[in-house]
Amino acid sequence: MQYVVITFGTEGDTRPLVGVCRALMDAGHGVKLLADRSTLDTAKALGVSTLALAGDMKATVAPGGALSRLMMEGGDASLMAKAVAKIANEHTTQWLQAVLTEARAMKADAVLFSGIASYVGLAAADYLGVPAIGLGLWPISPTRDFPSPLLPPMRMPGWLNRLSHQGVNAVSWRMFRKTIQSAQRAVNSPQTPRQKAWTNYPILYGVSQHLIPRPADWSELWQICGAWSAPSAKPWRPAPALANFLKDGPAPIYIGFGSMAGFDQRTLLTTLIEAVDGRRVVFFPGWSGITAIDLPRNFCLIGATPHEQLFPLMSMVMHHGGAGTTHTAARAGVPSVVIPFAGDQFFWADRLARAGVAPPAVPHTRIHPARLKAMIAWAQRDEVRSRAQALGQAMAEEHGVQVAVELIEKYSRRGRT
Repeated sequence: MQYVVITFGTEGDTRPLVGVCRALMDAGHGVKLLADRSTLDTAKALGVSTLALAGDMKATVAPGGALSRLMMEGGDASLMAKAVAKIANEHTTQWLQAVLTEARAMKADAVLFSGIASYVGLAAADYLGVPAIGLGLWPISPTRDFPSPLLPPMRMPGWLNRLSHQGVNAVSWRMFRKTIQSAQRAVNSPQTPRQKAWTNYPILYGVSQHLIPRPADWSELWQICGAWSAPSAKPWRPAPALANFLKDGPAPIYIGFGSMAGFDQRTLLTTLIEAVDGRRVVFFPGWSGITAIDLPRNFCLIGATPHEQLFPLMSMVMHHGGAGTTHTAARAGVPSVVIPFAGDQFFWADRLARAGVAPPAVPHTRIHPARLKAMIAWAQRDEVRSRAQALGQAMAEEHGVQVAVELIEKYSRRGRT
């Protein structure tokens, strides 16, 4: 079968889907991945056919970008929805046209989609008359078990949890509706422009059942697969500087905040340096713009490095709580210290805390050296390390990518009968 896959976001939004794409290819299917140009290197290295979508995700998190306020100040679900809708709405018609062009060229049997490009994927599948299959990195399907991941973690009665999902999804649809309708008209869609949000379609979640047990009140269409990750294009060996650093002392702390940018770098970096108190640190600057000249000698600055191989060598992982980093750290069997910035990062921080492998998270806007030092000390406890190792062993038994391929094949066949 032939699949066109669309997403738009950071490296953490795209890389898990690359793993699914490569596995679909290994199973004999054709795949075309459409995503932000800055996130396609892994796909290209693995031989996945790609197309860069209009837009620039790096610019959206930089100062003045659509997500810059969230990076600096945090924000509620409404602010998050407005920010991501602004990104998507600027390019919706171009994205929809791109999906249709690629899908026609390859005679796609289904459209797979994720994140803020989801409505585009759904509209394209409608136009083509093929199945639409969501690929989720955090749960949007309503349930009584927990509130929407875009809301601050809180304990609520089941009916209110379910209502929170429905409310957030309704806000999201209102933010995207007019632009989707306009895009459908622009491509001469045979369907009447959509008046209500899509609801009855499969969504496969690349998350671990050990962090989110599958809710009993979910439809058969919504499935938890296990975490998705992209394989390494070639065997990994640490760069000489990193290899020497790792040999020179005990396992270091990993610190990296992925694609987060536009925040007060100087304040956060000062907090980090004081809190680690001379401990050895492997530091990945990501999109932050922090350079080696900003760092003390106990920090080893690294470039892009496969987390699956690096994290098991660390004593703990300090990160922003992105879905991909959360799962990779947990699967590595090491504790986490989470400093969330926006969106679903607070949800994942809470999930790690509930699992007993991370202290309660503190947002980057409220973190200070004394608090962070206490979080590091908590993560160093023997019982925390034991829980982290047990969680990693349990997650290693999951085969999320293979499960996703089987379910994609199942739902694609169902759509063709």
